[in-house]
Amino acid sequence: MTEERREEAVRPSPSGWVAKQAELYESSGGTKGTTQLGVDCLLLDYVGRRSGALRRTVLMYGRDGEDYLIVGSNGGSDSHPLWYLNLLAGPEVEVRVRTERFPALAEPLSPEEKERVWPHLVEVFPRYAEYRAKTSREIPVVRLRRR
Repeated sequence: MTEERREEAVRPSPSGWVAKQAELYESSGGTKGTTQLGVDCLLLDYVGRRSGALRRTVLMYGRDGEDYLIVGSNGGSDSHPLWYLNLLAGPEVEVRVRTERFPALAEPLSPEEKERVWPHLVEVFPRYAEYRAKTSREIPVVRLRRR
């Protein structure tokens, strides 16, 4: 898909501030809107499991070697974020990290892998520990591996 066609087709997040940040991030070519609360963010483009539409969200990330890690915390709510449910149905995604865009495969981590990387993710964004404590839901961590 060409850059121009992709941008015409992408549906922004229904969350106003996320949509604004994603638009700034993308329109600046990855030079603006790249952090939230002082934490590095990436753009994630994925396909909606029901609509089939291309969607975009902004997510904080951690690293594990060459891979990017994203957390389905949903602010500690008792339901998974919609982007996570969509990744389970369609794990082939496109990622923008600052000025670089690349295809990736989204892979939920096993419980053992998650426990190994969790301290790093809490170091990146300490509120993850609070979110985990306030929900009985298992907060997923997803690895984004370049294709």
